[in-house]
Amino acid sequence: MRILVIEDEKKLADILKKALTSEHYSVDMAHDGEKGLEMASTGNYALILLDVMLPKKDGFEVCKELRARSVHTPVIMLTARTTIVDRVNGLDTGADDYITKPFGIEEIFARVRAVLRRRKTTDPIILKLDDLVVDGKKHEVVRAGKVIPLTPKEYRLLFLLIRNKNEAITRQQLVDVAWEPGYKENNHELNVHMRYLRSKIDPEGAKPLIHTVRGVGYTMRD
Repeated sequence: MRILVIEDEKKLADILKKALTSEHYSVDMAHDGEKGLEMASTGNYALILLDVMLPKKDGFEVCKELRARSVHTPVIMLTARTTIVDRVNGLDTGADDYITKPFGIEEIFARVRAVLRRRKTTDPIILKLDDLVVDGKKHEVVRAGKVIPLTPKEYRLLFLLIRNKNEAITRQQLVDVAWEPGYKENNHELNVHMRYLRSKIDPEGAKPLIHTVRGVGYTMRD
């Protein structure tokens, strides 16, 4: 998943990039509001971390203009401002969450995961990969013309993978989407669900679509 960090404090921006990259996100950066707005408007990002106090165009303006342009990428605003008025202003412009400085990296990770879990995506309802079709409206999965019954957890795991096909999805991202927030997953449980999912999606003799990314998690590609 790609994340855009719009932050004029270059040291902080570098820290965020390094931390998010360690969690296997792909990170782009902009250091002023105008450049950030341009990148956010044209890039395909899963989420934007947006500072409020930016040169050329502040974060409130950037967020407001993004929504006016029908860019619905989730936005988490970062700011040293702590008043209720500022929080309300940020949320009213269309931000999905608001974090006050100083903050811990673990808090950033948790907020990013939470926003990505509940984001309203503009992804197509019908997702396809090779001969696999996932109907997001009907919650129906078909491969080679055959309907594949999945449990709710298996479906959520599959939907996250196919929605982000050709990208590596971490084990934590899979846990976050399949289990309740705060659930403490053990490696065995996710492995079991992924094994059952793969046996259904990639039966013997079929071209494998779900692949293990060693040390990271899983990906879907043909």
